[in-house]
Amino acid sequence: MSRIEQLIGEIEEYIDSCKFQPLSTTKIIVNKEELDELLVELRLRIPDEIKQYQKIISNQEAILSDAHTRADALLAEATAQTNELVNEHEIMQKAYAHANEVIEQAQAQAQAIIDSAVNDANNIRQGSIQYTDDMLKSLQNIINHSMEGAQGRFDAFMSSMRSSYDIVSSNRKELSGGIITEKEEEPSVPEA
Repeated sequence: MSRIEQLIGEIEEYIDSCKFQPLSTTKIIVNKEELDELLVELRLRIPDEIKQYQKIISNQEAILSDAHTRADALLAEATAQTNELVNEHEIMQKAYAHANEVIEQAQAQAQAIIDSAVNDANNIRQGSIQYTDDMLKSLQNIINHSMEGAQGRFDAFMSSMRSSYDIVSSNRKELSGGIITEKEEEPSVPEA
């Protein structure tokens, strides 16, 4: 587990441990300094991991550049050998055949290096994308868990309030038999 995932877990635990603001079921009271410390560390960690991914991606360009350099060197060498062989009249036919063979080998090697570099770069890119998706999925699960926990606490609170309201209403009905007054309008209570 990366430090970023640990920090997100700590933030979630901290939020779960916070108390609700009086008379509110959606607002909580947080210690600003404690939350700020966690967020500052999270901000400091994120750029480091992004730099690691950028370094991996920049290595892809270096691999491709190296492959092109090698291919150019091989082609230059093949061309130089071809020129030397062509200058010798007696072995001209051998020179053409050998030169073509060297050029084909150089092109095949260059293509193999380029294909390998492109494949490596694609694998690195896929790995980076997969890791980022896994991190986002983990964050999504944490947020969902937090929302479910908050909803459960809200439902329990509303159930407790409904029970208290029902007891008060029942007590008033019991008392109303002994009091003769104009009929009072019962306040409406929102459904849970």
